[in-house]
Amino acid sequence: MLRTAIRATTSTAGPIFRRAFSTEILRKTPLHSLHVENGAKMTGFGGWDMPLYYKEGIMKEHLWCREHAGLFDVSHMLGIKITGDDRVKFAERVLPAGVEELQVGEGCLTSIPNENGGLIDDCIVTNAGDHIFLVINAGHEEKDIPHMQAVLDDFDGNAALEPQTGNGILALQGPKAIDVIMDVVDDEVDWNNFKFMTGRNLKVSGIDCFVTRSGYTGEDGFELSCAGSDALALSAALTNNCTVKLIGLGARDSLRLEAGLCLYGKFLGE
Repeated sequence: MLRTAIRATTSTAGPIFRRAFSTEILRKTPLHSLHVENGAKMTGFGGWDMPLYYKEGIMKEHLWCREHAGLFDVSHMLGIKITGDDRVKFAERVLPAGVEELQVGEGCLTSIPNENGGLIDDCIVTNAGDHIFLVINAGHEEKDIPHMQAVLDDFDGNAALEPQTGNGILALQGPKAIDVIMDVVDDEVDWNNFKFMTGRNLKVSGIDCFVTRSGYTGEDGFELSCAGSDALALSAALTNNCTVKLIGLGARDSLRLEAGLCLYGKFLGE
């Protein structure tokens, strides 16, 4: 499928997007077939073919997430493992975050600055125990990874970068998200101590996942990383609950705007 440029005009059902021809091939997430089967309006974003909205439109998806639970495909974002004995020291060389202060399972929002003090990306970093887990924005691997590799090449220590290419990342967001995930997690979990910006390895409907209590909507929620081959089964387990609907990028943008959350490329940049 070819990449498309978009132009929006006003409509009572939300933006109308007109496609313009381009020759760049778009990548597909492990959930691409799910979006097409559910009638999603697809568009290019960060080099990926992504669902903008489904049949009910952006406004209804926005309100559903605020009242119930929405499931977002964010597999276009990239998880990166930082490994090695000196992984914390290296992470603090790259990020302006107090990584050394993060207990196992704790994470924080941070950024990747360039050598001039500008930002090349914003990201979330988590102490995952035997590695540091970093999630960067869609389409940013072509600048983030070379930048980090250049720092690593000049780093006097033992560390390595391991991009988790091909994985699925799903975001379950909304006030009902906690009820939904409690029904499908196989492990015993002290949910009262599963705080915002913490993460742990869990089996979700039999699928190995790294689950963080985080998100980009202003609602309570969780982000679940899994093998790409498990993404469809994981989405089925979550959407089997009648309080969960698939939500596209349009409502994700309107939700984060309403919550006052910044977006790299619009409010953050070099």
